[in-house]
Amino acid sequence: MSDDDNWQSRWRKIMPFGPWSFPDIEEMMKEMEKDFMQFKDIEKQVPKDMIRERTTPDGGVRKEIGPIVYGYSMTIGPDGKPVIREFGNVKRSDDPLKGITNQREPLVDVVESDKQVRVIAEVPGATKEDIEMSVRDQALTISVNTPGRNYRKELQLPDSALVEGAKSSFNNGILEITFPKREGGSAGVRLKID
Repeated sequence: MSDDDNWQSRWRKIMPFGPWSFPDIEEMMKEMEKDFMQFKDIEKQVPKDMIRERTTPDGGVRKEIGPIVYGYSMTIGPDGKPVIREFGNVKRSDDPLKGITNQREPLVDVVESDKQVRVIAEVPGATKEDIEMSVRDQALTISVNTPGRNYRKELQLPDSALVEGAKSSFNNGILEITFPKREGGSAGVRLKID
């Protein structure tokens, strides 16, 4: 072995990750380890009904946790500004594990036209009989509470939506509720400056 080969092998032992400094890599590894350790005790932090045990083909027992769902929908509102709606069962918090609930918020869109207000909600895995809907003071509540599914969403309907004439349909996990709008709603009043 020549002196050059000896020098290169020693260099690889000293700097296995190349020219980056060890303190930077060590710090990065410590941060990653800290993040992974947070998930080590996930079983203690999630609701008990989200933890299931199943038997594997080899006779062992495996724990499953979930479903854990987080997502968002972004649309442009009538004023031209983005409207962001979150859905899932993870609520925003400093510690994401503490924000996990067993109640999932479905993805809901509200589409308003000249004659109607449509509310479209995704509730996969639910059946028509599982869904409960109610309106109180223009606040629509959609909920599903079964052993396999737990959804809940409350949203404020526009004042122009007539609750009395509402119609709903459900197909393939999509709930659609249509509210007619008030006839001759306030067109506005022209004001004069004194």
